[in-house]
Amino acid sequence: MPNVVIAPAHRTVVFAPRLENLLREHRDGGLFRLEPDTVGIADPELMDAVLRARPANAEERPTFKPVLGREVTRAESASLMQALGADVRAALKRPADDPGLTGAWPAVPHDYLRRFVFGPETRRFRVLVDRRLELTPKLTWSAVAAGAALARRPAPGAELSTLARHVLAAETLAERRFRMYLYRRVAAPICFTVAALVTNAVWLGAPFDDDVPNEHVLNEALRLLPPSWNLLRVRSPEFTEVDARITPGDDVLLLPLLSHRSPKLWEAPDEWRPRRWAGLDADRHPGYLPFGHVSERCWGRHLVLPLASRLLDVVRAHGLVPDPRRTSARVELDGLLELADVRVVSPRRSGRR
Repeated sequence: MPNVVIAPAHRTVVFAPRLENLLREHRDGGLFRLEPDTVGIADPELMDAVLRARPANAEERPTFKPVLGREVTRAESASLMQALGADVRAALKRPADDPGLTGAWPAVPHDYLRRFVFGPETRRFRVLVDRRLELTPKLTWSAVAAGAALARRPAPGAELSTLARHVLAAETLAERRFRMYLYRRVAAPICFTVAALVTNAVWLGAPFDDDVPNEHVLNEALRLLPPSWNLLRVRSPEFTEVDARITPGDDVLLLPLLSHRSPKLWEAPDEWRPRRWAGLDADRHPGYLPFGHVSERCWGRHLVLPLASRLLDVVRAHGLVPDPRRTSARVELDGLLELADVRVVSPRRSGRR
């Protein structure tokens, strides 16, 4: 039985078996064993205690984990996010257009976002945001190595993103390759995450009621289908001090996927109810961690949400909805929690009422 039934369109979400099992067996669980060396946690108070026990280490920061053994410093991380922030803000200042977003989602909005934020880039940079690079790390390294070797300083007046200029300012090939790989690490996830989030929202609730703001739509989509559905913390003595059931040899998998659907925390937890957010605080609600813990929240949050809201504006303006001939969509267990191959159509243009 699928765990999400959405009214009024009666669309369902079918989870990959392991995700379905987590939702069926552990949504009310506090701490439970997933593997001989891994425990899962769904209890919000215990998650909070574990995440406060120590900061995330270098390997636990997905975007900024080490590159070929070289650690990404906090200063380097901040510099990259500042460059990306400048590019997103510049994109959001551009007037709305009609990008033609019908077709297979999340691939279609991902490509739109790549053009919207990084449109002026040369091909050597554009390829680094391509979804196909996810197929194998070798493709990514090939694209990075080739791009770094062939990249040149931009000519005066050349249209390039702030992020690309950061890469091209490198003094050596090794440094340029390092920065180009990090370009992929920050540029691609923005497009992946926003495309996944809005695809999920469109499937769960479109067409949206006019009196429900984008903020509430996105909060509810993040609750039911959080793209970042787990947080991994590797074994650490601090965690045993938090709870003796966590042994010194245990990694810890914290699961917002479960806390976001706990009947103890949410009324009608499996139902799409964006209006619930008129009376809830997304920054303070127990167990709600779509962008991580308050002590170390994802830096990309303030870029993802405005881009997602802009994309929702386009969806609402053009009346885009999932193809009514499809009533179920599947979530696979491969990275982000996103619905695969949702067919989005425009009834207004097709003449349907």
